[in-house]
Amino acid sequence: MPRLHSRAEDLSFAGLMIDRGWTVVAERGARIEGFVARDGALIQSLYVAAGARGRGCGSALLERMKREADYLNLWTFEANTGAQRFYERHGFTEVERTSGAGNDEKLPDIRYEWRA
Repeated sequence: MPRLHSRAEDLSFAGLMIDRGWTVVAERGARIEGFVARDGALIQSLYVAAGARGRGCGSALLERMKREADYLNLWTFEANTGAQRFYERHGFTEVERTSGAGNDEKLPDIRYEWRA
């Protein structure tokens, strides 16, 4: 993935997500293993550290979001087939594909939705 924003811009956006209460962090002991950020129905980010993958962290974060909403949606890149499988396993349905013209990365993407 191309780097689109400076580290300062990324940190500023992360701070905004935290300040607005969009973010839930998964911890194991003193170690942060992942986080999910949601703005209303839109899941902005779901990230799990490489060492924590495959142990249910991402599933737990996503299930937390599902408990708090009747409807969720998110975007993932067409090339990220692992994410597509993950979201589909969790009941998300593909509803739209784009060329990527509308995203910062200009990469083809897919929008998924979930309904309770």
